[in-house]
Formats: sequence, C-alpha cells, structure tokens
Amino acid sequence: MFDRIVIATDGSESVQRAVDVGIDLAARFNASVHALYVIDVGEVESSPDEVRTDLRNALDSQGEVALDSVVDTAEAVDADLDVTAEIREGRPAAMITDAARELDADVVVTGTRGRHGENRFLIGSVAERVVRTCPVPVLTVRQLTGEDPRRTTV
Repeated sequence: MFDRIVIATDGSESVQRAVDVGIDLAARFNASVHALYVIDVGEVESSPDEVRTDLRNALDSQGEVALDSVVDTAEAVDADLDVTAEIREGRPAAMITDAARELDADVVVTGTRGRHGENRFLIGSVAERVVRTCPVPVLTVRQLTGEDPRRTTV
C-alpha cells in the first residue's frame, strides 16, 4: 500500500508526533522514508542584509538537526528502514509538493503546526497549502497537548 513516504519536518517540537506516525507507518508497510526539511527562502530574503548569511546558516544547521532526529527515530523503531534525508531551499509548501511528485511518493506526512505555531494561522499554513496542492494523499498529524483527553501513554 505504501512504498515511499515523505516526512516533512521543520525541527519543531510540534512536528515530532508527525515524525513518529510517519516512521511507524513506514515500519508497518516496510516503506522507504524521505525526510525533508525546507529552508524558507521568503524568511531568508525578508531578513536584513546584515544577518541574511547568518540566518541561512542557522536554518541549515537547524535542518541538519531536524533530519538527524528523523533518522534517529527511524533507527530506534526499525534499524532496517530505508531513510533518506534532504534539505531543500524554496517555498516550503511548493518544495514538499514537488518532492512528493518527483519521488513518486505514496503519502506525505506533516505536522499541522510548525516553528511559527499559532501565528501561522494569520498568514496561512504550510500544511494547509500542501493538503490543497499535493498530488498525493497528505496525512496531517497534530500534536496533542498534555490536557487532551485523547492523549494516551503506551
């Protein structure tokens, strides 16, 4: 059913549940995982010239950490999972959609809120844009809070 799964991550705490669900799905179906982190060029280009290079480097470092976390999670679940990690640069929703198309993915797994948290509601959500534009199914996974009655500890 699933052979290739794209897991989009921004390294935020809120996306960790999506990473867990994506890795679990890959393990259940013995699917390959393509972990993707997108450096938002809009964020970089809108920063002051004096800090642009530093911001770009910081986002690149954050991407490496985020992707390492996906790889570590996969190894903890199933050391035999085939995991590829990639950093792309561009508009996040477009890059995620392009990756799904290019990789002939069966599903994209993403969190519903990322680094920008609640503020993203005001200017649009990457996850919402991916759901609207992606040519393959998108599994959005929200982070449950400690107070959420649906949260269970296994």
